[in-house]
Amino acid sequence: MADNKVKSTKPVNKTPPKSPSDPAKDRAAKRLSYDSNSSHEGAMAGELSALEEAFRKFAIHGDTRATGKEMHGKNWSKLCKDCHVIDGKNVTVTDVDIVFSKIKGKSSRTITFEQFKEALQELSKKRFKDKSDEDAVQEIYKLIEGKAPIISGVTKAISSPTVSRLTDTTKFTGSHKERFDPSGKGKGKAGREDLVDASGYVSGYKHAGTYDHKVQGSK
Repeated sequence: MADNKVKSTKPVNKTPPKSPSDPAKDRAAKRLSYDSNSSHEGAMAGELSALEEAFRKFAIHGDTRATGKEMHGKNWSKLCKDCHVIDGKNVTVTDVDIVFSKIKGKSSRTITFEQFKEALQELSKKRFKDKSDEDAVQEIYKLIEGKAPIISGVTKAISSPTVSRLTDTTKFTGSHKERFDPSGKGKGKAGREDLVDASGYVSGYKHAGTYDHKVQGSK
């Protein structure tokens, strides 16, 4: 009995062993994290002011490589024209060009949004002379907020009695008249060439095609 010694037992580790990581789950977790960050950035982008939105729209106008963060002098001038910052009296095209050259860096060809606001502040003093500096800036902001570039070059149809008379097919005579049917629709090739009439009737005969009907009716 003395030989029976109590053996010391080691403490049992009840913590279950870690299972090997699942690559698919890791990728899903990373994607969720990325989507969360992207959503946050999207929310921040959605909080752009109406003035900055207008700045970005004009900044990318006509340039597929533009990011919207910087604006060229050409687009700056267009913004001032389209938004009526240039009134031809207090602010002219020359004033706009001078302010742009003054605000941008010496070696730069563009202005940032912050420089854009500085340029507007300069022009507001000329555009709204009868207002305080703060009110003048707010007024010039109102001219730009929510605006977008005006697309030019679209030709509008002109309606005039002369044009209507020249395009009225019912007034056409001679060979021109033969090119259109009574509804004014062009006949195509039939209106340009003399097609052979194989019906057996004289051209212009009003009762063409009625012979068979008469013969069958008399039987």
